[in-house]
Amino acid sequence: MPALDLHSDPIELTAALVDIASESHDESLIADAVEAALREQTTGFEVVRHGNRVLARTNFGKSRRVMLAGHLDTVPIADNVPSRRERDSAEGDVLHGCGTVDMKSGDAVFLHLAATLDDPGCDLTLIFYDCEEIAARYNGLGFIERELPEWLRADVAILGEPTAGQIEAGCQGTLRARLTASGVRSHSARSWKGDNAIHKLGSVLQTLADYSPRRVDIDGCEYREGLSAVRIDGGVAGNVVPDAASVDVNFRFAPDRSVEQATEHVREVFAAAIDSGAVTFEITDAAGGALPGLSDPAAAALVAAAGGKFRAKFGWTDVSRFSALGIPAVNLGPGDPNLAHKRDERVPTAQITEVTDILRRYLLS
Repeated sequence: MPALDLHSDPIELTAALVDIASESHDESLIADAVEAALREQTTGFEVVRHGNRVLARTNFGKSRRVMLAGHLDTVPIADNVPSRRERDSAEGDVLHGCGTVDMKSGDAVFLHLAATLDDPGCDLTLIFYDCEEIAARYNGLGFIERELPEWLRADVAILGEPTAGQIEAGCQGTLRARLTASGVRSHSARSWKGDNAIHKLGSVLQTLADYSPRRVDIDGCEYREGLSAVRIDGGVAGNVVPDAASVDVNFRFAPDRSVEQATEHVREVFAAAIDSGAVTFEITDAAGGALPGLSDPAAAALVAAAGGKFRAKFGWTDVSRFSALGIPAVNLGPGDPNLAHKRDERVPTAQITEVTDILRRYLLS
């Protein structure tokens, strides 16, 4: 089992975590290393293991509890392990490797703080979990939410997803819908004998092209919605008029809408095609967003520790799970999220140091 030194610089600790391959469903080795390090190198923490999920928490009776949560898995390695460090003329000192951004640098910050904080101003809960990068049904945090809800007791939660060192509050909701058209199959040489299902999607695609997405400000965070076609299916052969076709659309919605409200909005957008019978409409997947919650005193203190810098989170993250439980939650971690999952995934080491300093100030306050 690889040994992790939680007292080392979190930059070096990030490299050590990256060097432990941990693709989704294969996190046992890194979970072993994290569990062992927490048991051996921290004081005052209860450490619990369940599958490839590791909990560490203090119980000093402080007036507030802060949760630090991060996933241990990565997307498949793309010839980018082990890690390597180099000097870049534009970015300065940079650490390369799978997971440097998403999100082993965030995990390293949390682990380092657990081992080096002297008398924090709050009780701490650290959760490291598996299978975040794959289908939601495997998500380790979802398992904890369903089976181990006592792990999630906290006044505020910080998810170490990459944000380039800036607080990203809340997250968008996401919804996928399928609009399906039916027709009558025929030989394309006698197209008038058929009814082309693909052609019936024309009005749907035009509606998408004409759609004006909403922008909304919540707690000083501007969320931008988007409704996009993400997949089209249809066609039988080069000489056949197709009798079935469908288009999948993805709606990324601001967190002031519920899933039900988002569903109704998308249905209204395509009401003409649906009501005319040109297409049928079904929801294939949906997950609610998370409100920023920055007005909560615990979250406001974190913003102050970060120098007042924050912005909206575009995309869905596990902060939505905390929001559903009534726990204010933010995303805060090193790394540019646009580099996550890429072959040249990399993080400027200065961001690892910056996030460590922000959280140290916050947790000691």
